[in-house]
This record gives sequence, C-alpha cells and structure tokens, in this order.
Amino acid sequence: MLTIGSLGKKTGTKVQTIRYYEQIGLMPEPGRTEGGQRRYGDDEVDRLSFIRHARQLGFPLEAIRELLDLSDNPDRSCHEADSIARRQLKQVELRMDRLKALRTELKRMIHECSGGNTADCKVLEVLRDHSECLTDHDAIGA
Repeated sequence: MLTIGSLGKKTGTKVQTIRYYEQIGLMPEPGRTEGGQRRYGDDEVDRLSFIRHARQLGFPLEAIRELLDLSDNPDRSCHEADSIARRQLKQVELRMDRLKALRTELKRMIHECSGGNTADCKVLEVLRDHSECLTDHDAIGA
C-alpha cells in the first residue's frame, strides 16, 4: 500500500491533483489507516496512470470520466471510446490549425520588422492593431 506522496511520485502526479481527482470523483475515496492517512493499492496506481495519460493526450476531465466509466464496464461497446477519442482528435486538429495561423502571423511580423526604432516596429504595430494581421487567428479553432 502506498501513501499519497508515494502514489504521486510513482505516477508523476502532484498530491494536490490526486486530492482534486478524489474530490471530483475521478479517483475513488482511498482506504485509510487508523491514523487517517490515505492508502493506495495497484488499482489506484493504474487508475491514476490512466487519468494522467488521458490528460497528457489533452482529454478534458468529462471525457476522462466517460472513458473511466467505459473502462470500469468492460462489456460495453468500444464504439463509445472510439467516439470520445475522435472528438478529442477533432479538437487537437482545430488547435493545430490555430497554432499554424499564429506561427504564420508571428513569422510575418518578425520578417517585416526593420530593426529600426520602436516607432516603426512592425511587431508593435500589429499588436496595437489587429486589422494589420493577415489571418483571423481568433476565429480559427475557436
């Protein structure tokens, strides 16, 4: 059995985050010692590792909750998990489109900067006036 600190080290998760996951129901309420210390076993290590990996892939907490429910019910259709993953992929692709537009705009700003005085600085000019942007990067991926 692991303490909360040991569980955190083993999974690379901050203690505060583990407590938060317990509060919102992603992690079950842990067993406790007579002194009230939390104790965790292999099942909790696996569950927290699942959550961490899903977070690293950018899944929002509600999607992780759905995926955990599917994982806890192995007789359900994998189609549901596939659908959740497809939703996440779409969100990643939208973010990538936005990031590409931002990269293009930043490169253009830097390229057009003459390196003279700040009064003539293209970077500062574009930041002051959004209409100077070539792309509507606000709308992309929003």
